[in-house]
Amino acid sequence: MANRVFVVGVGMTKFEKPSRRDGWDYPDMALESGTKALEDAGIAYELVEQAYVGYCYGESCSGHRAVYGLGLTGIPVFNVNSNCSTGSSALFLAAQAIRGGLADCTLALGFEKMQPGSLGSTYDDREQPMQKHMEAMAQLQEFAFPVAPWMFGAAGVEHNQRYGSTPEHFAKIAVKNHKHSVNNPYSQFRDVYTEQEITGAKMIYAPGRLTRPMCSPTSDGSGAAIVVSEAFVDKHDLSEQAVEIVGQALVSDIPGTFASKSIATLVGADMSRTAAHRVYEQAGITPDDLDVIELHDCFAPNELLTYEALGLAGEGEGHKLVDDDETTYGGRWVVNPSGGLISKGHPLGATGLAQCAELNWQLRGIADERQVAAAASKTGVALQHNIGLGGSAVVTAYRPANR
Repeated sequence: MANRVFVVGVGMTKFEKPSRRDGWDYPDMALESGTKALEDAGIAYELVEQAYVGYCYGESCSGHRAVYGLGLTGIPVFNVNSNCSTGSSALFLAAQAIRGGLADCTLALGFEKMQPGSLGSTYDDREQPMQKHMEAMAQLQEFAFPVAPWMFGAAGVEHNQRYGSTPEHFAKIAVKNHKHSVNNPYSQFRDVYTEQEITGAKMIYAPGRLTRPMCSPTSDGSGAAIVVSEAFVDKHDLSEQAVEIVGQALVSDIPGTFASKSIATLVGADMSRTAAHRVYEQAGITPDDLDVIELHDCFAPNELLTYEALGLAGEGEGHKLVDDDETTYGGRWVVNPSGGLISKGHPLGATGLAQCAELNWQLRGIADERQVAAAASKTGVALQHNIGLGGSAVVTAYRPANR
């Protein structure tokens, strides 16, 4: 029988525009987020038995260097790289070590120090990991650059054409997430936009009317979580703040990814759907049980697609949630109270750990002005969704341990 898994401490840096802070390198970011997580848990780094450190842009063993500021204790340090799902992949591995009885206390940490502007490849003398995805997409929608806005923007166009949603639905999602970020001191952007300002901003992908405020920015930053066993919680009297991971799944691309002839599937919808289904079964919950959700809104169309993948809406009906304001305060669920990737920022390796931090704060009732009341109740349930193309989707469900 698998051991129960708990998060007892979280921490993150403010997400910043690349190179905004002079001299702020990735070891500084990791030291800040890791120290906050340890202090939140009230434990010393010497109690950590394994560390899983995620990043996409960096040299080999940058994960080792990142945590050496916390202590030189000789523990195994694993470097994790899985595109935009890197942080959640590190969390999955840290939890898996606890679940399998291999450790009682692990650290999941993610960071990124990025270059300004659109993402590009590092190595041009070998096949790109997403080459197969891009070739399949190019058969369905004319190729455009930058690649990421094209992929997710084209998925939005496909939804518009198939189901009657409109680019205005995506703009409204961006309005919502930017509005949520106003109350998040860790967010890269904290500005409120009208729908007209969103739609009238600089165009990034014209066929989908995808503008800059509907796209996640490049960012610097770090996040961390302390993941422990039930025995560790009891020994260190951490039950009042412990949040249990009650379901977790990591799913990579499946045969239907390329056979479906669907752009939404190529950008991760089926991976997300499969992972969510597994998590609901593990946790014994349904989408109706959820109170607060942090999901991967790298581009506004992907938030709408993910509503359907997570089962919040039926296929082709995600835009109805937008029309009815069901994914903000006062609605059925609060989605991305942090501001999401669009406004909070998207340092690839840190994103999943920042989502984890936000949901732990929500379930512990310490999210300040962002607090979702139902999340802090006796029946609070939170869901985290993070994807990386090329590809993997990680979905995690949480409940407070003391309720």
